[in-house]
Amino acid sequence: MPQTQSVNYSFLSKLKEHVSSSAVLIFFTIAALACANIPVVKDWYFNLWQNPVSFSIGNFNFFSHNGHAMSLGAVINDFLMAIFFLSVGLEIKREIRVGELSTREKALLPIIGACGGMIVPVLVFYILCPGDAAMQRGLAIPMATDIAFSLGVLASFKTRVPLGLKIFLAALAVADDLGGIIVIALFYTSHIDTMFIILSLACVLVMVLGNILKCRSKAFYVIIGLVLWYTMLNSGIHATIAGVVTAFCIPATLKKGTGHYLERIRENVNKFPVIDIDEQHNTIVLSNEEIHTLKSIESAADKMISPLQDLEDNLHFLINFIVIPLFAFANAGVCVAGMSVGSLFSGVGLSVMLGLVLGKFVGVFSFSWIAVRLGVVTLPKNTTWKAFASVCVVCGIGFTVSMFIADLSYAGLGAAGAALLDQAKLGVLVGSVVSAVIGCVLLNYTLPKEK
Repeated sequence: MPQTQSVNYSFLSKLKEHVSSSAVLIFFTIAALACANIPVVKDWYFNLWQNPVSFSIGNFNFFSHNGHAMSLGAVINDFLMAIFFLSVGLEIKREIRVGELSTREKALLPIIGACGGMIVPVLVFYILCPGDAAMQRGLAIPMATDIAFSLGVLASFKTRVPLGLKIFLAALAVADDLGGIIVIALFYTSHIDTMFIILSLACVLVMVLGNILKCRSKAFYVIIGLVLWYTMLNSGIHATIAGVVTAFCIPATLKKGTGHYLERIRENVNKFPVIDIDEQHNTIVLSNEEIHTLKSIESAADKMISPLQDLEDNLHFLINFIVIPLFAFANAGVCVAGMSVGSLFSGVGLSVMLGLVLGKFVGVFSFSWIAVRLGVVTLPKNTTWKAFASVCVVCGIGFTVSMFIADLSYAGLGAAGAALLDQAKLGVLVGSVVSAVIGCVLLNYTLPKEK
């Protein structure tokens, strides 16, 4: 298959996956908002996430932080989101090695756009919340682009969207996620526990040693990754970083190379006799030797897929249909009963909303425009500045990671923090919806009409 066709197929399959997951995400977001505002289930909804969770062996509870059992909400935000960031880390590593971030020509425009899309929203937030230290804890909230929702918006226009624009948006969202991971690691770290830091480093060294010794067992890296998650959780570094570190330690290469396994498959296939076309529907009883040969073919085929790609593929369903919907259901529930419309026109709510709607667009578009004008990069093929600007508007959909950073910013600050968190979540929801709606209108106007 020609390279262009294979790339096209890859992105089409990815888009279909994100469209279906986007629908599930929207459903659980609406369900969370409904539960948070319907009096009959409101108390049940908010109390649900406070229930303690235990996974114990003797006196040891895996879901414990500083000796205390974690709540259901904390398990979702710290453990399940670590699995989400494991998936993100695997995607980033693959894109850097062989994907849209693997060469300077491919990576430069999305990375430049992502830098603008992180810097300008932070500036917008800072300008609208001057001198308020509590509010400014949420500076990083409008930095992220949600890959599922944003690709879902593009997918609704089917073949009208040039492939180059789809690739640009997907690569920018991946670069955005990397920026978000760095921010979480640097600025959302609590008191450091030296002993657990040393244990975390030991876990990383064990995984690095596994790479050196050419260990390609996914189970090995997942088990060490779970231990790393627990030690990071109790070290003071945010536990979700364990997912990214584990992802970068999982091998992306094969033990003996693709050619070795292909040759093994060919040799084993040739051991079977050629079957006459008239007998192809007849059932053939295999000998023990033939069964062993088939298992050898199956084993070789499995080993042709690197642990990184295999694990990334296996995580797709878990992430898109369990982890992210659960996260949305647990975090998107904003009670609007005690809030006024003015919450969106002042403070954190306005800062987040404008950071996403205005900051993301201005940042991504202006940085990209300057880079193109300077001759550093070129626009994606078969696109125009108007269509490119429309996609930059879609970058303001920042649902998942923005919600996650909002929780990191204001959770645990008492009643004042809870109020700021609700305002931030409302800003994320409204900003993402406005960006999606404006983006759809502009895309419909600027994209070529369907033949």
